[in-house]
Amino acid sequence: MTTQYGSYGSGRRSSGTFFAVVLSLFLGAVALAAFLRQATTGLPARVAAAITGRTTTFDTSVPAVVQRIQRLSRLETVVYSIDTVVEGSKSSTVLPDLLAGDRLLLVVHGQSIAGIDLSQLKPEDVRIDNNGQSIHVTLPASQLFVTTLDNQHTRVYARSTGLLVPADQNLESDTRAKAEQQLQASALSDGILDTARKNARATVTTLLYSLGFHQVDVT
Repeated sequence: MTTQYGSYGSGRRSSGTFFAVVLSLFLGAVALAAFLRQATTGLPARVAAAITGRTTTFDTSVPAVVQRIQRLSRLETVVYSIDTVVEGSKSSTVLPDLLAGDRLLLVVHGQSIAGIDLSQLKPEDVRIDNNGQSIHVTLPASQLFVTTLDNQHTRVYARSTGLLVPADQNLESDTRAKAEQQLQASALSDGILDTARKNARATVTTLLYSLGFHQVDVT
């Protein structure tokens, strides 16, 4: 008498292995498609181009480059913040401050923002040489865009008014204006414009390399 064993178990294993292979191929294809879609810059973009056989080209003529840079518009590249105390006072030419003076101390928190307005870039500021391989760009002058006080963190710390006069209603606003002027002067003396230009050069340089130029000089 002979005994025969069926292959039911091996059949299930074979079908399970086949399903796993198909699922792995499907997931791999989905992952590859997602990679190719997202790889738009840098090394991933080059790898994607090698896989698909497609290459990305940019119009690197002077008008096109100027337009790409101008899209950055008012490029804010540095924020200068400061906390300080500013004094405001008014005195009488006749009476002492104890009788007719008005003095306050203002705790100030503010910031200055600087950068470059790249919308001012002109075609003559861009020079392309070596058959489109190298580019030289002269940026517009850096600017101090705005200086503002943070009203939530700026407050009157102390105030003293003479015995014979009421508090001057304009003293606090005048002191705030004085604080903005001091903040702006401090930012300029600490080189905010030089830092703004340096940071803008780095940003524009990165942009130009991404357009395919091999040599980039931004001044």
